[in-house]
Amino acid sequence: MITLSALQMKDIVYIEDGTKIGNLTDIEINVDIGKITNLVVATKTKTFGVFGESREIIIPWAHVMKIGHDVILVKKNGSFPTAQVEQKVDSPSTYQQ
Repeated sequence: MITLSALQMKDIVYIEDGTKIGNLTDIEINVDIGKITNLVVATKTKTFGVFGESREIIIPWAHVMKIGHDVILVKKNGSFPTAQVEQKVDSPSTYQQ
């Protein structure tokens, strides 16, 4: 058995070329059948090595080939849907009593 926190420590890597995609942030489970349906992976694209934009990629469970000691290998078949992650900005009104 493996826990979600243990999975989140692993790098997600394409099996074809060894490219690191990112790290697991969440999983989607179909509760009707009790199976994992997708992995949610956070990626970060950088410009000039500093400015970054966070995105999430949804990888279907069927594309997971192997869960190793420190990596999860997935096949690169087609493009995965992505969603931009919005940065949450704290407003001063949040802290007022």
